[in-house]
Order: sequence, then structure tokens, then C-alpha cells
Amino acid sequence: MEKVMNNYETIFVIDASLQEEEINAISEKFTSLIAANGTTESVDVWGKRRLAYPIDYKTEGYYVLVNFASQAEFITELERIYNITDGVLRTIVIRK
Repeated sequence: MEKVMNNYETIFVIDASLQEEEINAISEKFTSLIAANGTTESVDVWGKRRLAYPIDYKTEGYYVLVNFASQAEFITELERIYNITDGVLRTIVIRK
């Protein structure tokens, strides 16, 4: 039986007070993880932006938007890895 691929969109916000190399490493970690477990349609780096409200006393974040297709089981693992990664302030995954 063939596995069903769903379309998703995720945004993750990285702590902007980190070094540029660390921000790039975290961004690359998640984009490559998504590409390994599905099909990446687009990666849109919004860059450093002011947060609507402070998160852990931080007022700026580095935003990355990824559109991809994957199996539903991968989303649970992706959210788990988001939660255990230092430097990630907020995330959201939406099924289109």
C-alpha cells in the first residue's frame, strides 16, 4: 500500500541573539531533515524580525518558512525535534 503524502507549511523562529553560524546551522538542520523525510517545495528565509511580544525576554527572532510534502507520521517527529533543540523560540506546522 502506498503512503499518502500531505502538503505542509512550517515556520520556525530561531533566537536572533545567536551567532550567524549557529543560526545557519539550525536552519540547515531543519531544512535538511525535512528534505530527507519528504519533498521540499520552497524555503523562504525571512531573516531577522521583531517579535510581536517578548519570548523568554527576547524581542527579535530569525524566521524561516518551509513548504513541503511528507507523510503524517513525520510531523510528530519534526515537532519533537523542534522542542528539544536549543535556540528555537517558536514553531508551527500547518497542513495545507
